[in-house]
Amino acid sequence: MALLRLNQASLAFGDKPLLDHVDWVVHPGERIALIGRNGEGKSTLLKVITGSLSLDSGELWKAPETVIGVLEQELPAADERQVFEVVAEGLAHVQQLRNEYDELAVQAHDEAGLQRLERLQQQLEAVDGWHLEQKVERVLLRLGLPGQVQMQELSGGWRRRVALARALVTEPDILLLDEPTNHLDIHTIGWLEQQLLEFRGTLIFITHDRSFLQRLANRIVELDRGRLFPWEGDYSSFLKYRDQVLADEARQNALFDKKLAQEEVWIRQGIKARRTRNEGRVRALKAMRNERAERREKQGKASFSVEQAQRSGKLVVDAEAIHYSYDRQRIINDFSVRILRGDRIGLIGPNGVGKTTLLRLLLGQLQPDGGKLDIGTNLQVAYFDQLREQLDPEKTVLDNIAEGREFIEINGKRKHLIGYLSEFLFPPARTRAKVKSLSGGERNRLLLARLFSKPANVLVLDEPTNDLDLETLELLEEILSDFQGTVLLVSHDREFLDNVVTSTLVFSGGGKIREYIGGYQDWLRQGGELIQTELPQAAQQKLEQSTGQAEQDGANTAAEPTKTEAKPAPAKKKLSYKLQRELDQLPGQMEQLEAELEALQEETGAADFYQQPHDKVAQRLEALQNCEQALEQAMERWVELESM
Repeated sequence: MALLRLNQASLAFGDKPLLDHVDWVVHPGERIALIGRNGEGKSTLLKVITGSLSLDSGELWKAPETVIGVLEQELPAADERQVFEVVAEGLAHVQQLRNEYDELAVQAHDEAGLQRLERLQQQLEAVDGWHLEQKVERVLLRLGLPGQVQMQELSGGWRRRVALARALVTEPDILLLDEPTNHLDIHTIGWLEQQLLEFRGTLIFITHDRSFLQRLANRIVELDRGRLFPWEGDYSSFLKYRDQVLADEARQNALFDKKLAQEEVWIRQGIKARRTRNEGRVRALKAMRNERAERREKQGKASFSVEQAQRSGKLVVDAEAIHYSYDRQRIINDFSVRILRGDRIGLIGPNGVGKTTLLRLLLGQLQPDGGKLDIGTNLQVAYFDQLREQLDPEKTVLDNIAEGREFIEINGKRKHLIGYLSEFLFPPARTRAKVKSLSGGERNRLLLARLFSKPANVLVLDEPTNDLDLETLELLEEILSDFQGTVLLVSHDREFLDNVVTSTLVFSGGGKIREYIGGYQDWLRQGGELIQTELPQAAQQKLEQSTGQAEQDGANTAAEPTKTEAKPAPAKKKLSYKLQRELDQLPGQMEQLEAELEALQEETGAADFYQQPHDKVAQRLEALQNCEQALEQAMERWVELESM
């Protein structure tokens, strides 16, 4: 049974159709990656699904009682609200019903008031509104969140967990995610992946993180020139399919254009083309002209290159036992490294651990508190800033690049700035737009254009992959791999690191940094382990207290524990023969259900599962749901009998 369906859906802004008579069906249990170039309308499509945008024409149908949850792209504010309050916002409609009921329960004395009270009670029972607090507590426990901690005490990664909890507390049938990995560190991305793999509903997500995409998606839907192209399978198999589709489209267009050119030659022959017996051919030519005029060409690929400066000295940086502290906290501790010309080095570590600080030390922008630091000669550094502070939002795209120039020279070739910007997918009209009106992806492309317009032999890139579409990412990888200078790279994109860097500097906690040969996967193979961004100390204590698992923090000076007299445990009630027999049989039943559930999960997660007839797909999904419920009931019964 379908959860959601688009029928001949159309939506346009200006003269550009984002959805052009689109048909799409979403089924239970699917994990759909919505991909496409920046500006194609992926986020707009999610807004259509949530109902915040209306279609120009066509139909959006949702199954009755379908609940849609959204993991917002923006993090929750770091304010004074408690985590419990923010998560409970996901059930704001339930809380409103509760408030109305409580108010009316005091005031209702007439027949109309009592009837209204009864309707509110029915509505609350329908959404299980009497157990709102328990729902929130269950989600907090599952995600390991401290409900009593204020949001301002949490890092960005932990606030992302709170946002996910707020979306999951609604128990959605469909969960929408728009770039959920942006600005998250690798550990938090891995944690998010695992939570979403365990989610039993339907996922529809937008991401440019290829590792995240490959691990999660069992269906790919590409939005290209107003049309949706679905693929049953993972991202790797989709790439092969897409290459074939684009090659077929190019061949068909070439044949069509060749025939059109021949017909244009024929029509210009004059009187012969206007004879009665050729009127059909003339009408066919008019139809071909119309078809060619309506064809939407695929947007060209970005095609930028780097302006190479003169070679730097062979030694770029030589650091020996350097250390650096900030606000009495040791950020860099006894670190040594030698960077040579041509090295491409990636920095890996949680957000806030000190990666940007290390970059500034290596570039000589900060001086270490101790140790020896030598910086090489003839270094020309180009710096990509993750906060995009090098762009003036009040200036146009062109003015941010020009700096008084009309032409630019790249590797000996003179280019007009308009032509140069077109290589970064900025059409002439867009170069006059102010930077503040650009999307995140456009701003990143503009920053790359600015970066690569200046001669450099050292490229420093601080999270350059955020908001870039997949094709631009792949091109950037090629350019960095061919770059003859030195690259220092901070990124949480695991595949990008694997494809670019020759070695990694990994923050292992306590200011310690170790160097490993190769990229992210090479580091893992060498025994690398991710460190988690810890909760603040006070927040951790509240979390431990709330889960009943309080542990002493070794960094704290704990007082001598007081001895308390042990109380004998209450005698356990002996079960009847019937109940004892039921208890003895439950472990075997649960083991059998777990095996059945595992087999069903493997079957429904297969790449070709949804290519079967819909009635068979629905039958197997229903079997999966029934098995999950049976296992949950068995576990609850086992806990109940064990506690008697």
